[in-house]
Formats: sequence, C-alpha cells, structure tokens
Amino acid sequence: MCGICGIYYYKSQKTVSLSTLKKMAQTMNHRGPDDEGFFIKNNLGFAHKRLSIIDLSPAGHQPMTNERNDIWLTFNGEIYNYQELRDDLIKKGHQFKSHSDTEVIIHLYEELGEKIFEKLNGMFAFALWDGRNKKLVAARDRLGIKPFYYLFDDQQLIFASEIKAILKAGIKPYPNLAAINDYLTFQFCLGEKTFFQNIKKLLPGQYLIIQDSNLRIKTYWDLDYTINTKHTKKYFTEKLSSLIQNSIKLQLRSDVPLGAHLSGGIDSTIVTCVAAKQLPAKNILKTFTGFFPCGQEYDERGYAQLVAEFTHSKYFEVSPKINDFINYLPKLIYLLDEPAAGPGLFPQYFVSQLASKHVKVVLGGQGGDEVWGGYVRYLIAYLEQSIKGTILNTQEEGRHVVTLKSTTPYLAVLRNYTPTLQNFWSQGLFGPMDERYFKLIKRAENVATILNQDFLNTLAKNTSPFEEFKQLFNFPKTLSYFNKMTHFDIKTLLPALLHIEDRMSMAASLESRVPLLDHRIVELSAQIPPIYKFKQGETKHLLKQAVKNLIPQEIINRQDKVGFAVPLNDWYQKKPMKDFLQNILLSRKARSRGIYNFSGIKQLIKNERKFGRQIWGLLCIELWYKNFID
Repeated sequence: MCGICGIYYYKSQKTVSLSTLKKMAQTMNHRGPDDEGFFIKNNLGFAHKRLSIIDLSPAGHQPMTNERNDIWLTFNGEIYNYQELRDDLIKKGHQFKSHSDTEVIIHLYEELGEKIFEKLNGMFAFALWDGRNKKLVAARDRLGIKPFYYLFDDQQLIFASEIKAILKAGIKPYPNLAAINDYLTFQFCLGEKTFFQNIKKLLPGQYLIIQDSNLRIKTYWDLDYTINTKHTKKYFTEKLSSLIQNSIKLQLRSDVPLGAHLSGGIDSTIVTCVAAKQLPAKNILKTFTGFFPCGQEYDERGYAQLVAEFTHSKYFEVSPKINDFINYLPKLIYLLDEPAAGPGLFPQYFVSQLASKHVKVVLGGQGGDEVWGGYVRYLIAYLEQSIKGTILNTQEEGRHVVTLKSTTPYLAVLRNYTPTLQNFWSQGLFGPMDERYFKLIKRAENVATILNQDFLNTLAKNTSPFEEFKQLFNFPKTLSYFNKMTHFDIKTLLPALLHIEDRMSMAASLESRVPLLDHRIVELSAQIPPIYKFKQGETKHLLKQAVKNLIPQEIINRQDKVGFAVPLNDWYQKKPMKDFLQNILLSRKARSRGIYNFSGIKQLIKNERKFGRQIWGLLCIELWYKNFID
C-alpha cells in the first residue's frame, strides 16, 4: 500500500524534473511514510512513497526494476496470490532478489505482457515502463479498490494515486461542471470524470498504454451476467462459503500486525469471524469500532462487542464528536481530492486513526451490500414492482424475483425509511425500472430551491446524468431488476465508497483490505440466479446462508442495520454546527460563486429531513472549492 506518481513526456526528450517529482510525492507522504524512491530516464520519471507491508527489507524499495534494467515499476496495492505466482515463475527460470509482490509483477509481465492481469488476485494500481518496446503500461484493479488518476494532453502523461499530486506538476485546477452535476445527482461521479477539468480516473478493470505517441485504454475485466442454471442453490451457497474463507486466508498474508473493522453488521462480522478463526492461536485479532451515543440507530456497540466476544478479539472503540466534525471536515475534503459518497467518511477517518495506533493492516467488509443486495432500497424498489405486478399483471422480468406476498416478512426493515418511501412515491409510480431506480437513488431532491437557476441551466445544457445512468443500468444480460440495481452500484457507488476507504485509511498510513471483493466472489455473484440472492425479498439472502455456521445468529437475524449513520440532522440544530454551516454555505465567497440559492439553503438548514443528504452535499462542494479552486 503506497503512493505512486510520474510524468512521461511522450512526444519529446524533455527531461523530467526531480524536484517536480519530489513535490508530487510529498503531497502523499501519508500514503508511504516508510521509504521513498525516484526513477528518471530522460523524458520519463516515476516516484514512489512506500508503506512497507510485504518484505520490509530494502529489497522491496521502489521504483523497482528487473535484472536488465529495461522494465521499471511503481506499484500501489497488494497481490494476495503473489507467493503462488512467485513459485511458478521460479520454476520457469525467473530469479528474484526480494520476497515482495512488486517483483512478482515485473517477472510476470516479462512472461505474459499485457495478459498479466488475469493472473493477479489483489488490489492494485501501477505504472510500468517497458523499455524493450518503448511502452508505458498503467493499470487499475478489477473493482477499483486502488486509485489511478491521470492527465493526458498533446505533450505529456501525468499520473498519481491522488489528484493533488498531479496539481503539483504545475497543473492549474478548473472545475468540471459535468462531474459536479453527477455529484449533485448521485453524490458520486459517473465514468472517468473527476471534479477537475482534464484530469480523469482510470476505471476499474482497465489499463492504458502509451506507445508511438498514442494513448489506448483497454478493458481487461468486466462482469458476465449470464445466469448459471446448471447448479443448485446448495452448490452456490457452498461455493460462496469456500471462496470467502479462501479470500480471507489469502488476505491475512502480512509481515506486519493486522486487525479488522467491526461495525456489528453482517459484512464486517463475516470478515472478523473468519479471520479470527484462521489466525494462529497465539495471534489475537484486534477489532475497531466507531459509534455516536445519540440513540440506537447511531450506536451499534452492542452488536460489535457481541462479535468481539464471539471471536475472542481485542476490542477498541472511538466516538467522534460534533466539534471533531467541524474541525476536521475541511481537511477530510482535501484528503479526498473530490467529494464522494456520504458522511460515513467522517467516523471512518477516526476509526482508521484509532486502528493505526495498534496495527498496520486492517480488514473490512466493504462490498457486501453492493454485490449481494444489502441496501434497503432494493426492497423498496421490489415492493413497488411487486405491487405493480399484482395490480397490473406485468412480467417485466419474465419470472418475478419476488412477489408482494413473499416480501411481507421483511417489510419491518422499512420502519426507519418512511421519509424515503414518501419521497420516492411522491415522484410517480409504476414507471419503467430505470426511471424508478433513478428516482430512488438520486440526491437532487428540491435542487431548484437550493441552487441558482442560471447555474442549473448551465448544467442542463452540458450534461445529462440520467442518460449516462441508463446506459450503466441497462447493462447487457442484467435481465432482472436485482441485477440491474446491483450492477449499477458495483460500477458507481462501490468505487466511490472505495475512494473513501482508500483515502481515510491512507491518511492514517494504514492499509485497508476488502476480502469480500475478491474478484472470484463478485464473478460468482453475477452468475447466480437472482431468485437465490434475493429470495422472497430478504436482503443478502444467499450470503447469509453461506455464513450461517460461521458467525453469531444474532447478526444473521438483524433487521435494524442502517449503515454507518452520522447524527448530522441532530447536530445541524446545535449552535456550533449552525455557525459552521453559515460560515461555509452563506459566506461572502460562497455568494460570489453563482452556484447557490441562499434563501433556499437557509430553509434547508432548518428543515432537512432525517438522513437527508442535501446539506452534506452542499458542504462538500463548497469546501472543495475552498480547498482546490480558491
């Protein structure tokens, strides 16, 4: 787990400046406090900030090269199956000078070239210089766990793990209104867009090549939703259980102490329980929990402590306060480079800081909701579809995954989602699936009352988030509503959450691993019949079946999980928060931007609905402007 950056003047022999590379790398000191390295060869320069996890010796230093010095690599991430790959490469005659996974990538590239990616099980972002073929290759892992940003123009490629490093290469930041429109709509950006004009992100499962002054971007991995009808539910359940245990076993490989995030939900519980069981008896797993003492919906310590006792792990907890939010949010937006997803990043930062005092690697349950259908909105969407099917006798999926009768036992989980239901059904009923899901997830409710009309008109002229949404939502072979919803979330929301996971852990110089996102698990999920995954409308049905003998039954039976909720709406009415909101959102600088409708914002501060996210979104946009544009 590290920070990488580099410059390639692909059309000239202009020499890369070492001082520029150092400035870029310095912005990412938090990503790699253990070591740094630089490689410059005329018009090409790589830099690396190292967080030492595998092979702590100097032999793991990067940028790393092969024996002939004609392949150079700067790499961020972990290859979990590196030992098996290394053994195979040694049998084929390759010689190693280290025990690092970095060197495995180099020799594997020598062996396979651009076919290397299908062999890698891990999280990664890297840039590799192939001196033999005068080719630069850069790649990002299948699910987007590790970031890769780049600027490409008619003279140069500049890349980095964080956008702020690219800016240090002399790039002036300008807002990207298309990305801001995405964020206002979803609270994440679609596709390769970032908040910065001309700076893009390499998408998950992609790699880029620059050769002969041409840039090509290729997709090496994507999900196949061809339904596997050959196997039974029992087969899929056993296969999933086996893959989960194998993934966690691989991701326990570390030369430094490790622990686990523990929220009390099913995903982090799975990781914690399986990891604790697989660790040697002498190693006691350390677990880390965050909470807010503001009521049961914000405080899940009871469940987290239950799991900690079940696994005999050493339990730690932290409770961020309202003044922490006020003091740290501007810094957190800077660390993010651009806003993404919800306020869960705030407690996640403090849990990561806590964990970094005790371990250097932490395992978490990220991905379980998006892959296996854990969000309550999936049930809301299907509740409407089942009512529609019952009344109008429609069969848009062929055979419906759920019926109105089958959902009844699970409707109690909607108890805390009455405002969401009211808002969703106030925007129509029984429309096409893509239109209905778009309305269910969009965050731009009442946007005309809080944004300047001229600004809204400018956004509408240039971009259409709904059209881009439809292309992703109606992905080939995602014939069921369930697969369409989870696929969209895997391609959009999940990378946004992983963005937060990466930045908040790296801010604490902590490596975060997400074993439920082993690509084999995600591939299996895509091919399982949706009726097994979402049986009768039960969220994560098949996942629960796969782990029912591995985790406490109390966690399996939970119906009150609401995510890492932050009591912002309670805090908005308290004086220090009100003053903070007014100082940010109603300031003279904010008024000069031509973005906001201030009378609407004043009303919103007084009246935002519980778990509403509009104030949060506005705060993040304005703090981004203050950090990067002002």
